Amino acid sequence: MVRFFITGGNPLRGTVRASGSKNATLPILAACLLQGAPNVIQQVPALKDVTTMCDVLEYLGARVNREGDSIRVDATHIQSLEVGEDLMRRMRASNLVLGPLLGRFRRVRISHPGGCNIGSRPMNLHLKGLKALGARIEEKFGYITVEAGKLEGAEIHLDVPSVGATENIMMAAVLARGTTIIRNAAKEPEIVDLQNFLNRMGARIKGAGTDVIRIEGVKHLNSVEHAVIPDRIEAGTYLVAAAITGGDVTVTNVIPEHLEPVLAKLKEMGFLVETGDEHVRVAAQDRRPRAVDIKTLPHPGFPTDMQPQMMALACLAEGTSVITETVFENRFKHVSELRRMGADIKVEGQIAIIKGVERLTGAPVMATDLRAGAALVLAALAAENGTVVEGVEHIDRGYEKMEQKYTALGARIMRIST
Repeated sequence: MVRFFITGGNPLRGTVRASGSKNATLPILAACLLQGAPNVIQQVPALKDVTTMCDVLEYLGARVNREGDSIRVDATHIQSLEVGEDLMRRMRASNLVLGPLLGRFRRVRISHPGGCNIGSRPMNLHLKGLKALGARIEEKFGYITVEAGKLEGAEIHLDVPSVGATENIMMAAVLARGTTIIRNAAKEPEIVDLQNFLNRMGARIKGAGTDVIRIEGVKHLNSVEHAVIPDRIEAGTYLVAAAITGGDVTVTNVIPEHLEPVLAKLKEMGFLVETGDEHVRVAAQDRRPRAVDIKTLPHPGFPTDMQPQMMALACLAEGTSVITETVFENRFKHVSELRRMGADIKVEGQIAIIKGVERLTGAPVMATDLRAGAALVLAALAAENGTVVEGVEHIDRGYEKMEQKYTALGARIMRIST
Protein backbone atom coordinates (compact mmCIF):
# COMPACT_ATOMS: atom_id res chain seq x y z
CA MET A 1 0.00 0.00 0.00
CA VAL A 2 1.24 3.47 -0.90
CA ARG A 3 0.17 6.65 0.86
CA PHE A 4 1.16 10.30 1.09
CA PHE A 5 1.93 11.96 4.42
CA ILE A 6 1.39 15.69 4.00
CA THR A 7 2.03 18.46 6.51
CA GLY A 8 0.10 21.52 5.43
CA GLY A 9 0.60 25.22 5.98
CA ASN A 10 3.40 26.07 3.54
CA PRO A 11 2.50 28.50 0.73
CA LEU A 12 3.71 27.01 -2.55
CA ARG A 13 6.07 29.27 -4.48
CA GLY A 14 8.20 28.94 -7.58
CA THR A 15 8.06 27.60 -11.12
CA VAL A 16 7.05 24.14 -12.27
CA ARG A 17 6.86 22.57 -15.72
CA ALA A 18 3.72 20.73 -16.79
CA SER A 19 4.23 17.27 -18.25
CA GLY A 20 2.81 16.04 -21.52
CA SER A 21 -0.91 15.33 -21.58
CA LYS A 22 -2.03 11.91 -20.40
CA ASN A 23 -5.31 12.22 -22.26
CA ALA A 24 -3.53 13.12 -25.50
CA THR A 25 -0.84 10.46 -25.15
CA LEU A 26 -3.20 7.49 -24.76
CA PRO A 27 -5.13 7.81 -28.06
CA ILE A 28 -1.95 8.74 -29.94
CA LEU A 29 -0.22 5.59 -28.69
CA ALA A 30 -3.27 3.58 -29.75
CA ALA A 31 -3.21 5.26 -33.18
CA CYS A 32 0.27 3.82 -33.76
CA LEU A 33 -1.54 0.51 -34.44
CA LEU A 34 -2.91 1.96 -37.69
CA GLN A 35 0.24 1.23 -39.68
CA GLY A 36 3.26 -1.05 -39.66
CA ALA A 37 6.20 1.29 -39.23
CA PRO A 38 7.86 2.87 -36.20
CA ASN A 39 6.45 6.07 -34.70
CA VAL A 40 8.13 8.17 -32.03
CA ILE A 41 5.95 9.98 -29.50
CA GLN A 42 7.68 12.70 -27.49
CA GLN A 43 6.92 14.56 -24.26
CA VAL A 44 5.23 11.46 -22.87
CA PRO A 45 4.54 11.57 -19.10
CA ALA A 46 5.75 8.72 -16.87
CA LEU A 47 2.36 7.54 -15.61
CA LYS A 48 0.66 4.27 -14.72
CA ASP A 49 -1.95 4.77 -17.45
CA VAL A 50 0.77 5.25 -20.07
CA THR A 51 2.50 2.10 -18.85
CA THR A 52 -0.79 0.22 -19.11
CA MET A 53 -1.35 1.40 -22.69
CA CYS A 54 2.19 0.30 -23.56
CA ASP A 55 1.42 -3.08 -21.99
CA VAL A 56 -1.68 -3.33 -24.20
CA LEU A 57 0.35 -2.53 -27.32
CA GLU A 58 3.00 -5.11 -26.41
CA TYR A 59 0.31 -7.69 -25.66
CA LEU A 60 -0.98 -7.18 -29.20
CA GLY A 61 2.53 -7.70 -30.59
CA ALA A 62 3.87 -4.17 -31.03
CA ARG A 63 7.44 -3.37 -30.00
CA VAL A 64 7.54 -0.52 -27.49
CA ASN A 65 10.73 1.16 -26.31
CA ARG A 66 10.96 4.11 -23.96
CA GLU A 67 13.91 6.49 -23.66
CA GLY A 68 13.40 9.46 -21.35
CA ASP A 69 10.15 11.15 -22.30
CA SER A 70 10.01 9.52 -25.77
CA ILE A 71 8.31 6.26 -26.71
CA ARG A 72 8.99 4.40 -29.95
CA VAL A 73 6.17 2.14 -31.13
CA ASP A 74 6.64 -0.34 -33.97
CA ALA A 75 3.34 -2.06 -34.76
CA THR A 76 4.62 -3.88 -37.85
CA HIS A 77 4.05 -7.39 -36.53
CA ILE A 78 0.73 -7.46 -34.67
CA GLN A 79 0.10 -10.98 -33.39
CA SER A 80 -3.25 -10.61 -31.62
CA LEU A 81 -6.44 -8.66 -32.23
CA GLU A 82 -7.83 -9.33 -28.76
CA VAL A 83 -7.29 -7.53 -25.43
CA GLY A 84 -8.22 -9.58 -22.39
CA GLU A 85 -10.03 -8.71 -19.20
CA ASP A 86 -6.96 -8.11 -17.03
CA LEU A 87 -5.55 -5.28 -19.16
CA MET A 88 -8.93 -3.75 -19.97
CA ARG A 89 -9.93 -3.55 -16.33
CA ARG A 90 -6.76 -1.66 -15.43
CA MET A 91 -7.65 1.33 -17.58
CA ARG A 92 -10.76 2.38 -19.46
CA ALA A 93 -8.74 4.06 -22.23
CA SER A 94 -7.62 0.59 -23.33
CA ASN A 95 -10.80 0.64 -25.42
CA LEU A 96 -9.04 3.11 -27.74
CA VAL A 97 -7.52 0.16 -29.61
CA LEU A 98 -10.97 -0.53 -31.08
CA GLY A 99 -10.80 2.09 -33.81
CA PRO A 100 -7.24 1.55 -35.08
CA LEU A 101 -7.38 -2.26 -35.04
CA LEU A 102 -10.71 -2.27 -36.84
CA GLY A 103 -9.43 0.28 -39.34
CA ARG A 104 -6.26 -1.67 -40.16
CA PHE A 105 -7.26 -5.33 -39.68
CA ARG A 106 -11.07 -5.17 -39.86
CA ARG A 107 -11.41 -7.13 -36.63
CA VAL A 108 -10.93 -6.55 -32.90
CA ARG A 109 -12.14 -8.18 -29.69
CA ILE A 110 -11.92 -6.55 -26.26
CA SER A 111 -13.24 -7.14 -22.79
CA HIS A 112 -15.54 -4.46 -21.39
CA PRO A 113 -13.21 -1.73 -20.03
CA GLY A 114 -12.65 -0.61 -16.42
CA GLY A 115 -11.13 2.62 -15.05
CA CYS A 116 -12.12 5.13 -12.38
CA ASN A 117 -15.59 4.54 -10.94
CA ILE A 118 -16.84 8.09 -11.43
CA GLY A 119 -20.02 7.35 -13.32
CA SER A 120 -21.54 5.67 -16.32
CA ARG A 121 -19.39 5.76 -19.44
CA PRO A 122 -21.11 3.27 -21.75
CA MET A 123 -19.57 1.97 -24.96
CA ASN A 124 -22.76 2.45 -26.99
CA LEU A 125 -21.59 5.62 -28.76
CA HIS A 126 -18.29 3.99 -29.75
CA LEU A 127 -20.13 0.98 -31.16
CA LYS A 128 -22.83 3.07 -32.83
CA GLY A 129 -20.18 4.98 -34.75
CA LEU A 130 -18.25 1.88 -35.78
CA LYS A 131 -21.46 0.18 -36.87
CA ALA A 132 -22.28 3.19 -39.06
CA LEU A 133 -18.94 2.65 -40.81
CA GLY A 134 -20.00 -0.92 -41.66
CA ALA A 135 -18.85 -2.94 -38.66
CA ARG A 136 -20.73 -5.85 -37.16
CA ILE A 137 -20.94 -5.86 -33.35
CA GLU A 138 -21.35 -8.83 -31.04
CA GLU A 139 -21.43 -8.49 -27.25
CA LYS A 140 -21.25 -11.80 -25.42
CA PHE A 141 -19.69 -13.18 -22.20
CA GLY A 142 -18.28 -9.78 -21.23
CA TYR A 143 -16.47 -9.29 -24.54
CA ILE A 144 -17.10 -7.00 -27.49
CA THR A 145 -16.26 -8.34 -30.96
CA VAL A 146 -16.19 -5.87 -33.84
CA GLU A 147 -15.70 -7.06 -37.44
CA ALA A 148 -16.04 -5.57 -40.92
CA GLY A 149 -15.45 -6.85 -44.44
CA LYS A 150 -14.92 -3.25 -45.46
CA LEU A 151 -15.38 0.18 -43.90
CA GLU A 152 -17.30 2.89 -45.72
CA GLY A 153 -17.47 6.56 -44.79
CA ALA A 154 -20.69 7.68 -43.12
CA GLU A 155 -22.36 10.59 -41.36
CA ILE A 156 -22.43 9.94 -37.63
CA HIS A 157 -24.25 12.05 -35.04
CA LEU A 158 -23.18 11.46 -31.45
CA ASP A 159 -25.97 11.76 -28.89
CA VAL A 160 -23.47 13.38 -26.52
CA PRO A 161 -19.97 14.68 -27.37
CA SER A 162 -18.04 11.68 -26.07
CA VAL A 163 -14.26 12.10 -26.21
CA GLY A 164 -13.48 8.39 -26.46
CA ALA A 165 -16.15 7.73 -29.09
CA THR A 166 -14.94 10.68 -31.18
CA GLU A 167 -11.37 9.36 -31.02
CA ASN A 168 -12.28 5.77 -31.88
CA ILE A 169 -14.43 6.81 -34.83
CA MET A 170 -11.69 9.15 -36.12
CA MET A 171 -9.10 6.37 -36.02
CA ALA A 172 -11.37 3.79 -37.66
CA ALA A 173 -12.44 6.22 -40.41
CA VAL A 174 -8.89 7.19 -41.42
CA LEU A 175 -8.51 4.03 -43.54
CA ALA A 176 -12.18 3.71 -44.53
CA ARG A 177 -13.28 4.31 -48.10
CA GLY A 178 -14.94 7.67 -48.71
CA THR A 179 -15.81 10.51 -46.35
CA THR A 180 -16.84 10.28 -42.71
CA ILE A 181 -18.47 13.20 -40.91
CA ILE A 182 -18.80 13.16 -37.12
CA ARG A 183 -21.41 15.61 -35.84
CA ASN A 184 -21.69 16.73 -32.21
CA ALA A 185 -18.08 15.62 -31.88
CA ALA A 186 -16.10 16.26 -28.69
CA LYS A 187 -14.03 19.47 -28.91
CA GLU A 188 -11.30 18.82 -26.35
CA PRO A 189 -7.73 19.92 -27.14
CA GLU A 190 -6.69 16.28 -27.00
CA ILE A 191 -8.94 15.63 -30.03
CA VAL A 192 -7.06 18.34 -31.91
CA ASP A 193 -3.73 16.75 -30.97
CA LEU A 194 -4.92 13.36 -32.24
CA GLN A 195 -5.97 14.99 -35.52
CA ASN A 196 -2.55 16.63 -35.85
CA PHE A 197 -0.80 13.31 -35.23
CA LEU A 198 -2.96 11.43 -37.73
CA ASN A 199 -2.56 14.14 -40.36
CA ARG A 200 1.22 13.97 -39.94
CA MET A 201 0.90 10.27 -40.73
CA GLY A 202 -0.92 11.13 -43.95
CA ALA A 203 -4.55 11.17 -42.85
CA ARG A 204 -6.92 13.85 -44.16
CA ILE A 205 -8.92 15.19 -41.21
CA LYS A 206 -10.42 18.64 -40.67
CA GLY A 207 -12.55 20.20 -37.97
CA ALA A 208 -11.13 18.87 -34.70
CA GLY A 209 -11.87 21.43 -32.00
CA THR A 210 -15.30 22.10 -33.51
CA ASP A 211 -18.44 19.98 -33.29
CA VAL A 212 -18.08 18.71 -36.87
CA ILE A 213 -15.07 16.59 -37.90
CA ARG A 214 -14.60 15.51 -41.52
CA ILE A 215 -12.35 12.55 -42.40
CA GLU A 216 -11.38 11.70 -45.98
CA GLY A 217 -10.25 8.08 -46.06
CA VAL A 218 -6.74 7.30 -47.30
CA LYS A 219 -5.11 4.05 -48.40
CA HIS A 220 -1.95 4.12 -46.30
CA LEU A 221 -0.18 6.01 -43.52
CA ASN A 222 3.44 6.89 -42.79
CA SER A 223 5.63 6.80 -39.69
CA VAL A 224 6.22 10.11 -37.90
CA GLU A 225 7.59 11.83 -34.80
CA HIS A 226 5.16 13.84 -32.70
CA ALA A 227 5.29 15.71 -29.38
CA VAL A 228 2.06 15.61 -27.38
CA ILE A 229 0.51 18.78 -25.99
CA PRO A 230 0.96 19.81 -22.33
CA ASP A 231 -1.38 18.40 -19.70
CA ARG A 232 -3.98 21.08 -18.99
CA ILE A 233 -5.40 19.23 -15.98
CA GLU A 234 -2.02 18.78 -14.30
CA ALA A 235 -1.27 22.46 -14.97
CA GLY A 236 -4.65 23.50 -13.58
CA THR A 237 -4.03 21.43 -10.45
CA TYR A 238 -0.73 23.27 -9.85
CA LEU A 239 -2.50 26.60 -10.17
CA VAL A 240 -5.19 25.62 -7.69
CA ALA A 241 -2.43 24.40 -5.35
CA ALA A 242 -0.93 27.89 -5.45
CA ALA A 243 -4.33 29.39 -4.69
CA ILE A 244 -5.35 27.06 -1.87
CA THR A 245 -2.03 27.46 -0.02
CA GLY A 246 -1.89 31.25 -0.42
CA GLY A 247 1.15 30.93 -2.67
CA ASP A 248 2.52 32.18 -5.96
CA VAL A 249 3.27 29.60 -8.69
CA THR A 250 4.16 29.89 -12.36
CA VAL A 251 3.47 26.86 -14.56
CA THR A 252 5.48 26.57 -17.78
CA ASN A 253 4.95 24.37 -20.84
CA VAL A 254 1.27 25.22 -20.97
CA ILE A 255 -1.18 26.42 -23.60
CA PRO A 256 -3.07 29.13 -21.66
CA GLU A 257 -6.11 28.93 -23.94
CA HIS A 258 -6.67 25.34 -22.77
CA LEU A 259 -7.04 26.64 -19.20
CA GLU A 260 -9.44 29.51 -19.83
CA PRO A 261 -12.44 28.11 -17.87
CA VAL A 262 -10.24 27.42 -14.82
CA LEU A 263 -8.44 30.77 -15.01
CA ALA A 264 -11.76 32.61 -15.28
CA LYS A 265 -12.98 31.03 -12.01
CA LEU A 266 -9.69 31.73 -10.23
CA LYS A 267 -9.96 35.39 -11.25
CA GLU A 268 -13.57 35.43 -10.05
CA MET A 269 -12.40 34.13 -6.68
CA GLY A 270 -9.96 37.04 -6.38
CA PHE A 271 -6.62 35.52 -7.37
CA LEU A 272 -4.02 37.25 -9.51
CA VAL A 273 -3.76 35.49 -12.87
CA GLU A 274 -1.07 36.31 -15.43
CA THR A 275 -0.60 34.52 -18.75
CA GLY A 276 2.15 34.45 -21.38
CA ASP A 277 2.70 32.49 -24.57
CA GLU A 278 3.61 29.28 -22.72
CA HIS A 279 3.17 30.03 -19.02
CA VAL A 280 0.51 30.91 -16.46
CA ARG A 281 1.04 32.45 -13.03
CA VAL A 282 -1.45 32.39 -10.15
CA ALA A 283 -0.79 34.32 -6.96
CA ALA A 284 -2.93 34.64 -3.85
CA GLN A 285 -3.98 38.04 -2.54
CA ASP A 286 -3.98 39.03 1.12
CA ARG A 287 -7.53 37.85 1.75
CA ARG A 288 -9.70 34.76 1.67
CA PRO A 289 -10.94 33.75 -1.77
CA ARG A 290 -14.49 34.61 -2.75
CA ALA A 291 -17.13 31.92 -3.19
CA VAL A 292 -17.88 30.87 -6.76
CA ASP A 293 -20.46 28.87 -8.71
CA ILE A 294 -19.21 26.21 -11.14
CA LYS A 295 -21.04 24.00 -13.61
CA THR A 296 -19.06 21.29 -15.39
CA LEU A 297 -19.65 20.92 -19.11
CA PRO A 298 -17.95 19.35 -22.12
CA HIS A 299 -15.14 21.45 -23.58
CA PRO A 300 -14.97 24.44 -23.88
CA GLY A 301 -16.99 24.51 -20.66
CA PHE A 302 -15.51 23.98 -17.22
CA PRO A 303 -13.72 20.59 -17.21
CA THR A 304 -15.11 17.87 -14.99
CA ASP A 305 -11.52 16.77 -14.34
CA MET A 306 -10.93 20.06 -12.44
CA GLN A 307 -14.14 19.95 -10.42
CA PRO A 308 -12.77 18.10 -7.35
CA GLN A 309 -9.73 20.39 -7.10
CA MET A 310 -11.88 23.51 -7.30
CA MET A 311 -14.20 22.09 -4.67
CA ALA A 312 -11.23 21.74 -2.31
CA LEU A 313 -10.44 25.43 -2.91
CA ALA A 314 -14.08 26.45 -2.43
CA CYS A 315 -14.00 24.80 1.01
CA LEU A 316 -11.83 27.73 2.20
CA ALA A 317 -13.67 30.49 0.35
CA GLU A 318 -15.64 33.25 2.04
CA GLY A 319 -19.31 32.59 1.40
CA THR A 320 -21.23 29.73 -0.21
CA SER A 321 -20.19 28.09 -3.47
CA VAL A 322 -22.39 25.88 -5.63
CA ILE A 323 -20.86 23.22 -7.88
CA THR A 324 -23.05 21.40 -10.40
CA GLU A 325 -21.64 18.24 -11.97
CA THR A 326 -23.30 17.48 -15.32
CA VAL A 327 -20.76 15.13 -16.92
CA PHE A 328 -20.44 12.19 -14.47
CA GLU A 329 -23.16 11.23 -12.01
CA ASN A 330 -20.81 9.68 -9.45
CA ARG A 331 -18.12 12.33 -9.16
CA PHE A 332 -18.65 13.59 -5.62
CA LYS A 333 -16.84 10.76 -3.82
CA HIS A 334 -14.28 13.23 -2.48
CA VAL A 335 -17.01 15.06 -0.55
CA SER A 336 -17.09 12.66 2.40
CA GLU A 337 -13.29 12.78 2.65
CA LEU A 338 -13.20 16.59 2.58
CA ARG A 339 -15.80 16.59 5.36
CA ARG A 340 -13.38 14.53 7.46
CA MET A 341 -11.00 17.47 7.15
CA GLY A 342 -13.59 19.96 8.40
CA ALA A 343 -15.27 21.01 5.14
CA ASP A 344 -18.95 22.04 5.22
CA ILE A 345 -20.47 20.45 2.11
CA LYS A 346 -24.03 19.37 1.39
CA VAL A 347 -24.87 17.31 -1.68
CA GLU A 348 -28.27 17.33 -3.36
CA GLY A 349 -28.21 15.04 -6.38
CA GLN A 350 -25.65 16.45 -8.79
CA ILE A 351 -25.26 19.71 -6.89
CA ALA A 352 -22.79 20.35 -4.08
CA ILE A 353 -23.28 23.33 -1.78
CA ILE A 354 -20.05 24.36 -0.06
CA LYS A 355 -20.05 26.78 2.86
CA GLY A 356 -16.51 28.04 3.20
CA VAL A 357 -14.66 27.53 6.48
CA GLU A 358 -11.63 29.41 7.74
CA ARG A 359 -9.42 26.35 8.00
CA LEU A 360 -9.19 22.63 7.27
CA THR A 361 -7.57 20.13 9.61
CA GLY A 362 -5.50 17.08 8.82
CA ALA A 363 -7.13 13.63 8.85
CA PRO A 364 -6.73 10.17 7.33
CA VAL A 365 -8.46 10.24 3.92
CA MET A 366 -8.83 7.90 0.97
CA ALA A 367 -8.46 8.73 -2.72
CA THR A 368 -11.18 6.83 -4.57
CA ASP A 369 -10.24 8.01 -8.06
CA LEU A 370 -7.62 10.07 -9.85
CA ARG A 371 -9.01 13.60 -9.55
CA ALA A 372 -10.54 13.02 -6.12
CA GLY A 373 -7.04 12.09 -4.99
CA ALA A 374 -5.66 15.34 -6.40
CA ALA A 375 -8.32 17.30 -4.50
CA LEU A 376 -7.39 15.62 -1.23
CA VAL A 377 -3.71 16.39 -1.77
CA LEU A 378 -4.57 20.07 -2.33
CA ALA A 379 -6.75 20.18 0.77
CA ALA A 380 -3.95 18.54 2.79
CA LEU A 381 -1.43 21.13 1.57
CA ALA A 382 -3.63 23.84 3.06
CA ALA A 383 -4.73 22.00 6.21
CA GLU A 384 -3.45 22.37 9.74
CA ASN A 385 -1.35 19.48 11.03
CA GLY A 386 -0.72 16.30 9.08
CA THR A 387 -2.88 14.39 6.61
CA VAL A 388 -2.49 10.82 5.40
CA VAL A 389 -3.80 10.28 1.87
CA GLU A 390 -4.31 6.63 0.97
CA GLY A 391 -5.09 5.29 -2.48
CA VAL A 392 -2.08 6.97 -4.07
CA GLU A 393 -2.18 4.39 -6.88
CA HIS A 394 -5.12 6.35 -8.30
CA ILE A 395 -3.13 9.59 -8.23
CA ASP A 396 -0.17 7.94 -9.95
CA ARG A 397 -2.39 7.24 -12.95
CA GLY A 398 -2.45 10.92 -13.89
CA TYR A 399 0.25 12.94 -12.08
CA GLU A 400 3.92 12.47 -12.90
CA LYS A 401 6.26 12.58 -9.89
CA MET A 402 3.68 14.48 -7.87
CA GLU A 403 5.50 14.53 -4.54
CA GLN A 404 8.78 15.60 -6.15
CA LYS A 405 7.23 18.47 -8.05
CA TYR A 406 5.25 19.77 -5.08
CA THR A 407 8.23 19.43 -2.77
CA ALA A 408 10.23 21.62 -5.15
CA LEU A 409 7.55 24.30 -4.66
CA GLY A 410 7.84 24.14 -0.87
CA ALA A 411 5.31 21.47 0.05
CA ARG A 412 5.98 18.96 2.81
CA ILE A 413 4.86 15.69 1.26
CA MET A 414 6.32 12.23 1.65
CA ARG A 415 5.50 8.97 -0.15
CA ILE A 416 5.30 6.04 2.24
CA SER A 417 5.14 2.42 1.05
CA THR A 418 4.09 -0.40 3.37
